[in-house]
This record gives sequence, C-alpha cells and structure tokens, in this order.
Amino acid sequence: MNENYQKELEKILEKNGEKLPTLLLHSCCAPCSSRVLEYLSGHFRITVFYYNPNISPREEFEKRAQEQIRLIGEMPLKNPVRVLVGPYEPERFYQAVKGLERIPEGGERCFACFRLRLSEAARVAAEGGFDYVTTTLTISPMKSARMLNEIGRECAGKAGVLWLPSDFKKKDGYRRSIELSREYGLYRQDYCGCVFSKKEREEQKRRIVQKNEM
Repeated sequence: MNENYQKELEKILEKNGEKLPTLLLHSCCAPCSSRVLEYLSGHFRITVFYYNPNISPREEFEKRAQEQIRLIGEMPLKNPVRVLVGPYEPERFYQAVKGLERIPEGGERCFACFRLRLSEAARVAAEGGFDYVTTTLTISPMKSARMLNEIGRECAGKAGVLWLPSDFKKKDGYRRSIELSREYGLYRQDYCGCVFSKKEREEQKRRIVQKNEM
C-alpha cells in the first residue's frame, strides 16, 4: 500500500499546533520552493538550504542561487526565512553518479543524486540542531515522492534528525508553484540541472524540431 505523504505531513502540522519547530528545507531552485515556503512558513521557522552540486555549469548554479535569495526577499512569508547557500562541489556529484552516467533521467543516477543532496542536508540539519529536515523536490511531477521520502528518511535517520514527509505536488502544489513563478518573474530552467539532464533535454528539443520539419 502506498503511503500518503501529504496526510502524514498534515498530521504533523496538526500535532505541532501553535508551536514553530525549526526546519531545514533543502531547495533545488526558487520556483520549486515558492509554493513550499508559502505553505510551510506559518508552521515552521525555516532555513532554506540551497545545496545542489549536480547543477552545471557554475553560472547556472549561481543564477539559481541568486533567484532563491531574491524570492525569499520579495515574498511576504508568514515568518522570517533564512537562506544558506551550500558550496559548489561538482566533483562530489560526479563521484556519486560514477558508473551511472548512461542511466536515463528518473532512474538510479537521479536516486544517487538525491542521496548526495539529502545526506548533506541531513548532516547540516543535525549539526545545526534543527527539529526537521525535508526537500522541495517532491513538488515536481517528474520526481518520485516515494523514492525521495525513502531516501530522505534514511539520510535523516543516520544523521539523527527527524525527516518531514512530503508530497508537495498534492493539492495543486505544482500548479501553484507555476503561478508564483509567474507572479515573481522567476527564472525557470527547462532541465533538472546536471549535464546529463541538459543533454537529454537538448536531444528532446532536437527530435521535436526534426518532427515539425517533416
């Protein structure tokens, strides 16, 4: 039986009531974080952790980081939100996915990437004494909420911090993130971030162009 991560999250929010636990929120980009911040900022004291060594090239990494900072500065959130930009460590990503380079998007290479980013988020959360840790990644309809929550729980458990279950795409979460992205004029990239996803996206575009020319 599949777990309902949204209901699990709602139970935690109800249990916490008026309390404001601390949450380290791993974010992949500003667009994905927009709805999550709107939703959770009334329930937690949030620190956004932008740690994405998979993103290539460095200019793309920095552009997304700056958009994350800008969004938090402009959004009228219910409680103040801090931003922590992690180091750009592409060598860690390439080491994590070594041997998986040819695996299609959405497979084991992505799972290894999730584990790298979420293990670092869990480590930072534990060292910082946060009550919970989670990620914005579950808002994407292209990513498996089940895998993200399983990997997140594993990483959080090893680090000694609580994992906050989520499936942020539920309740029109993804649609709302698109609306907020338009409202704030956010930069929305058309590939996940790594060189492999970019190559796949460019190949998809090439095939579409060829098909339209036939």
